[in-house]
Amino acid sequence: MYLKTSDLNFKDRIREEINDPIMRHAVARAQETIGANRQKMVDELGHWEEWRERAEQIRNHVLENLDAYLYQLSEKVTANGGQVFFASTKEEATDYIVKVARAQNARKVVKAKSMVTEEIGMNHALNEAGVDVLETDLAEYILQLDKDAPSHIVVPAIHKDRQQIRRVLHEKLGYDGPDTPEAMTLFIRHKIREDFLSADIGITGCNFAVAETGSICLVTNEGNARMSTTLPKTHIAVMGMERIAPTFKEVDVLIAMLARSAVGARLTGYNTWLTGPREAGHVDGPENFHLVIVDNGRSKALGTQFQDILRCIRCGACMNTCPAYRHIGGHGYGSIYPGPVGAVISPLLGGYEDFKDLPYACSLCTACDSVCPVKIPLSKLILRHRRVMAEGGMTPKAEQRATRMFTMANSHPGLWKVGMVAGAKAASWFIKGGKAPINSGVIGDWTEARDLPEADGESFRSWFKKHKKQGNK
Repeated sequence: MYLKTSDLNFKDRIREEINDPIMRHAVARAQETIGANRQKMVDELGHWEEWRERAEQIRNHVLENLDAYLYQLSEKVTANGGQVFFASTKEEATDYIVKVARAQNARKVVKAKSMVTEEIGMNHALNEAGVDVLETDLAEYILQLDKDAPSHIVVPAIHKDRQQIRRVLHEKLGYDGPDTPEAMTLFIRHKIREDFLSADIGITGCNFAVAETGSICLVTNEGNARMSTTLPKTHIAVMGMERIAPTFKEVDVLIAMLARSAVGARLTGYNTWLTGPREAGHVDGPENFHLVIVDNGRSKALGTQFQDILRCIRCGACMNTCPAYRHIGGHGYGSIYPGPVGAVISPLLGGYEDFKDLPYACSLCTACDSVCPVKIPLSKLILRHRRVMAEGGMTPKAEQRATRMFTMANSHPGLWKVGMVAGAKAASWFIKGGKAPINSGVIGDWTEARDLPEADGESFRSWFKKHKKQGNK
């Protein structure tokens, strides 16, 4: 399943999430807090739109020259003593990682937070090969214990409150302490410290790779990534093929935008730079370094009307402002990538068959467009998905028939006039108190949360014609 996180259909997922008051309260509170903090950082930085322009230029430049930068990056990593593997599919990526684990006779992996490893189902592949994988990010660790999926790309356990987290720790690990974040964090810290020391391999994602030096950058708020990359003998970094910056100069701009947009901070707690395995005579760092560069459908978006989504730096700002995400949470999308960015990228990576509903989980309010630090026109890309599906006949048959009927009526003035007059009278007969006698389909969905508009039996054209005559008298 991996990229897809639920087998429930779209409407069932939505109903389940809307009826979860804890999730909705937690997400709303997080959106308000992060949004307020982000605005402070934007105001403090000054010239925010100029920074956005520069970040957009950097990401566009990389995408336009991606082949050259991928070649430069791979050459530098190899020169630094590391190994590079280009994976066209998620299966190629996981097969390579399993192969490295078997070569090292690995039995335990400690893993820092990484969305791309979630996307390719890496944990499952390693488990199938007999390798235990321990999530060491605090939120991901809790979700792993609870067999739950992340619901946000930056704050993966945003949908849980502290009482739920304490219950998970108590049921799975026998925790009997208070539900304060400090106490629970200390408990988990003691639990996993020995795992860092005994792990055979450390696996991380990669926020940005620097083509000029062959370095990878990890942007985190916890020290677990440094433990995962320093203590085990082997470090494997997994990155989406587009996550490159030409030099450190460009990364400086991108990190400034990432931290402010993601959590409303000047910088995250840790900005870690890693350049290959440890050198001779050094005691810190891994003996072996592998960089797995994942395509998994990204190259298909290059040069297309959806290329702009590859600028994404995974800050989550679009989720932190989206009204739809506020009500249905990340799990409502049924994808590892939720929110507006998920509505665009999930159909590209996973196909329309599994994710055709996501572009419709959007009111097109365009709030996401205004906060994206790299100026991705998310609402326009969502509309493009809708157009592709409509033109490709992927929309529901009932919707197609209704659209054809509307188009036919709209293209014949006489037929339209008759329909409006008859429709106004029919609406006045059938809609009473905001409800209709037939309460199913789209009408039933609408009336779950709002009333139907009540008609007075007169079409607008009839009303206008009558009042126009009265005005001329």
